Amino acid sequence: MISKAVRGGNTFGALAYLYGPGRANEHTDPHLVASWDGFAPDPGRDDSATLQELRDALDLHVVRYERKIRSHVYHRIVRADPTDRILDDEEWGDIARRLMAAAGIAPDGDPDGCRWVAVRHADDHIHILATTVRADLRQANIRKDQYRVEDELTTVEREYGLKCLADTRTRAYRATAPKRATGAELRKAQRQGREASERDRLRVAVRRALAGAASEEEFAARLAAQGVLLGVRRAPSGDVTGYKFALPTGDGAGPVWFSGSKLAADLTHPRIHARFTVGTDPPTTNSPTAVRYRASATVDHAARTLHDDPAPAEVAAAVGGGIEALDALALTSPVLSRKEINHAARALEYTAVARTHAARDGLRAMRSAARELLHAGPVTGRGGEGAAVATILSSLILLAIVIAEWHAAQGHQRQAEAARTAADHLRTAYGRHAARPAALLDVQGQRLPAPVRDRQEEAVRRALPVDQAALVLAGEDWAVLAATLAEAEQAGHDPTALLADAAGRRELASADSPAAVLTWRVRRDARLPAPAPRGRTAAAASRTTSRATTPPTTAAVPASPGPSSPDTARRGR
Repeated sequence: MISKAVRGGNTFGALAYLYGPGRANEHTDPHLVASWDGFAPDPGRDDSATLQELRDALDLHVVRYERKIRSHVYHRIVRADPTDRILDDEEWGDIARRLMAAAGIAPDGDPDGCRWVAVRHADDHIHILATTVRADLRQANIRKDQYRVEDELTTVEREYGLKCLADTRTRAYRATAPKRATGAELRKAQRQGREASERDRLRVAVRRALAGAASEEEFAARLAAQGVLLGVRRAPSGDVTGYKFALPTGDGAGPVWFSGSKLAADLTHPRIHARFTVGTDPPTTNSPTAVRYRASATVDHAARTLHDDPAPAEVAAAVGGGIEALDALALTSPVLSRKEINHAARALEYTAVARTHAARDGLRAMRSAARELLHAGPVTGRGGEGAAVATILSSLILLAIVIAEWHAAQGHQRQAEAARTAADHLRTAYGRHAARPAALLDVQGQRLPAPVRDRQEEAVRRALPVDQAALVLAGEDWAVLAATLAEAEQAGHDPTALLADAAGRRELASADSPAAVLTWRVRRDARLPAPAPRGRTAAAASRTTSRATTPPTTAAVPASPGPSSPDTARRGR
């Protein structure tokens, strides 16, 4: 459940809204489910009761107070999660009484508590309206009421068997989660026929402009290219102290500005500036395929750092850099996967680590990968490009999984769920790119001569632990991996060494298909060409057959070095 309270000074106006049709005729059958004494007049179900009568009852102590109160109306909304069962009126009434007690409006056993009513006009939520003057003519002490209400909501969720959102109520979660659009912003977007609110569209645009940007000037230029207005607040010295953003309007009204803090906690000027100080490495190639293979190695390295009780700073770097990499990938990916990758990036926003500065080296590596992706430009998803996209998506899936595992271990269930949602979107995108090259490899693998196939099976058993080897060999993608290993062997590589290196970068138990994960890593590291179409499969099989009786007896040196991981690059230096 979620709940928030607002203050006001017009009791009748608030009641007129609650018992009225709503802004979009969404209010149906408004009626009381509970009140301070159980006998309040109900204009929704009692034809003889009026709004004025209910207003006068609620305002009784306010009138007796005889001194002006700035905001005597306390209006709290309580909404169930969309996945929760529908609660009946009695259950909602019990929840309202408990929350009013927790808030300090009407404490349990206090005969002088404030007057309040709970109105229901939809299945999934209620409105609680109270006046804040007690019967003893003192004002209610509702300071820090939100924290007490949220604690009570957690208890309610557990007792009623509802979805528990306790972790979303922590200060840490609220400090890192993207800022929600208001009801007014959502209604405006609906009137304009847009899927997202202005706040949400701005947040995405700012993130995309930030992905891999090396300087404030580049960031501002990218915003302008998207049509986003940038306002810069400066100190008397001329130093930048803040950013604000807006989308241009075509209706004659002025733009609606949002500060970075009103979009997300990490989009304030200090946090954005900190990313520029981390820096990025200059792009080294214009080949979209090579860039995606190199980026996948960077992502693999980031996932590997999250093993064995990582520091929060390393997780923060993986999350922040992962969002930038996903935004860059969404901007340069084929249409068939662009939407899913964007959804994954948006889900990953809810996995940020509170009050933690990202590890500089990890963030720099991921930001550099994002910069290279944008610099290399879009891909078509065909041929070698399709295999390269599948490879980086496979790496990003595992990164999302390890982020989910870390949050789950910390008890951050909402963040873990968001990371798993990101992984689900990436799986969908991966399937769209991997299906064709995997099908071609499966055909090749099924046609391998028995000696070649047996040799690759033996390589798997030598390179992997017993349980992992059994998992790979029993998987439906084993033929795909066997074809790749045979092809790598044909190119002069040692399949056992390739497998050991690929498997050593990340445990495979959490992968949907360990064989598929190893396939793309081996192809990337061995720099194998795109899987051949059916017309060229026979020739490849013929070449493989000619080597069937002369297996290599020593580890072969790779014909050409594959894209190196950050660890490999450091060893080389």
